[in-house]
Amino acid sequence: MEKALTKVGSFWISKKAKEELSTISHDLSNFSDAVEEKAKWVFNKLKGKPQKSLAEVLREYNLPPGLFPQKVKCYELDESKGKLIVYLPSPCEVCFKDSSIVRYANRVKATLSRGKLTGIEGMKTKVIVWVKVSSISVESYKSDKVWFTAGVKKSRPKDAYEMPREAIQVEEF
Repeated sequence: MEKALTKVGSFWISKKAKEELSTISHDLSNFSDAVEEKAKWVFNKLKGKPQKSLAEVLREYNLPPGLFPQKVKCYELDESKGKLIVYLPSPCEVCFKDSSIVRYANRVKATLSRGKLTGIEGMKTKVIVWVKVSSISVESYKSDKVWFTAGVKKSRPKDAYEMPREAIQVEEF
């Protein structure tokens, strides 16, 4: 009986130890991501490159400047690959002028090209239920529509996304 209790006890302890190690490794990974993000920001500042606002970058790529909320911490753009990463203080959601609702993770990744954000990770929209947004596009410079692809392709009025809006913090993405 004593051997059985010893085995059960050691199994329980090793299981708890694995859970704690997993939690610690997750925390270290998040910490390392935050340090890397700050290091890139500092490096760009030291190079003397003033970074354009995200709204300016979106405008240059023929996208509405208000696709992301007001309180963006920072963003990274690798223009050679078109890789865009937007960092937000926390998961949040925005209700736009056309009554559409978009939810953002604290990090949104996408490929940015002329008039398009594709391969989006970290963005959802409410269509009865929350649906992952996979791409956003504007078909021409003079178009008054923004096309969101979230399972299906749906047009929304471009003027609803002309200004970055205040976001409401949410518990989870």
